[in-house]
Amino acid sequence: MNLTKRRESLKRLYMPLGVALYRLHFPPNFITLLSVVTGMLSAYFFWHGKLLTAVGFLLLSGLLDLMDGVVARLSEKASKFGAVFDWLADKWVDGFVLGTVGYLYAGPFTAMLAITASMLHSFIKPVVYSEIGYSARVKGKIQDPLEGVGFFGRPETHLTLALFAILERFNMPLGLSFGIKLIAVLTLLSLFLRIAYLYKHFGKVYEE
Repeated sequence: MNLTKRRESLKRLYMPLGVALYRLHFPPNFITLLSVVTGMLSAYFFWHGKLLTAVGFLLLSGLLDLMDGVVARLSEKASKFGAVFDWLADKWVDGFVLGTVGYLYAGPFTAMLAITASMLHSFIKPVVYSEIGYSARVKGKIQDPLEGVGFFGRPETHLTLALFAILERFNMPLGLSFGIKLIAVLTLLSLFLRIAYLYKHFGKVYEE
C-alpha cells in the first residue's frame, strides 16, 4: 500500500475529529499553530527523558496537523498561506523532534542524517512544483507528479518514533537508538525512490 492509499485509510479514522473541531469554530491556522506547540512539547519531554509523555504530545501534534486541512476545507477557509504555513510547521516540528531524539540516542551524525532525509523527502515536492509543474488543486491540495510515490513519510516516522520510544521506556533490547537509525534509512530509501521516479519520467535532456 503506497502513501496515498495509507493516508486515505487514515483519513476515515480522523475525519470525525476534524468535523468536531470545525463545529467548535477552530480556525485552521490556529490548529496548525497548536500542532507546532504540541510538537515542541514532545521534543522537550524527549530531551528530559519523559518518553511516554513525549509520545503522547508527538501523536497529538501529528493528529492536529491532519486536522487543519480538514477544518480548512469544511469551513471553506483554505488558503495558500495556510498551505505554506502547514509545510513549515511540519518541518519545524520534525527538525526539533528528530534532532533531539537522534542527538540523545544515536549521536550528532544520525541526528543530522535523519533531519536532512526528512527535509529532502518533503521539500523535493515544491521543487517539482516549480520545475515540472502540477496538474491541479483538488480541494486545496496540489496534485503533483510525486503524489503516491514513496513509502515512508511523516505519519510513518511518528509511529516508528512512538513504537521505539515505548520499547525504550520499558528497557527492551531495541529502543530509540535503533529506531532513529531505522527512520533515517527508510526515509532515505523513500527519497531515493522519488528521485528515481523523477529521473525515469523527467530525465530527458532539454531539446534546443
